[in-house]
Amino acid sequence: MSVLQPHEFTLYSGGAAGSEAEFGDAAEAWGLTEVNFSFAGHAPVRTRGLVELDDAALDAGAESLQAIGRALRRQFPETPHFKRLLLSLWHQVHNGEAAFVIGRIEADGTVTGGTGWGAEYARQCNKPLWVFDQAQDGWFTWDGQDWTACEPPTVSHARFTGTGTRFLEPNGRAAIAGLFERSFGALPGRVSSASRG
Repeated sequence: MSVLQPHEFTLYSGGAAGSEAEFGDAAEAWGLTEVNFSFAGHAPVRTRGLVELDDAALDAGAESLQAIGRALRRQFPETPHFKRLLLSLWHQVHNGEAAFVIGRIEADGTVTGGTGWGAEYARQCNKPLWVFDQAQDGWFTWDGQDWTACEPPTVSHARFTGTGTRFLEPNGRAAIAGLFERSFGALPGRVSSASRG
């Protein structure tokens, strides 16, 4: 368990339905500070700690966008909305000292969907990175060369990113709850899920 108090930690996320909303719910329940990056025309599920980025702020991550797209070897929709979504994800990862992602690791080592963009940026920045793979039902960490299965992690950095798929499965939800319980202790009156991920 961390020596810092929960209120000394900040979750950086996006407040979108699925994994991000679940990370935000947990942050609020455990008393962490929460920052959710968004932009005009986007309607996040969570609005606690909402920071609406203007075009100038979003453009801070524009240079990374193309480089990460090449590294992922996949095409993302080239709509202004999706580009802003990826740029807001840049702010999530950029501000966190470590990243926790819920999703699926593909055969080529990338993480599926738009979530993969955030995971790839964290890898390129050499930030500590963990992915809970819902299909494999376990945590993996990036060791600098490859993904390796690992023990369920804890939050040890005061500023961290929590993001992932919109399609959150029960094991992904339990993985987020377990992460917070291991890191900040069990909540009174709550059934522990730390042993489940």
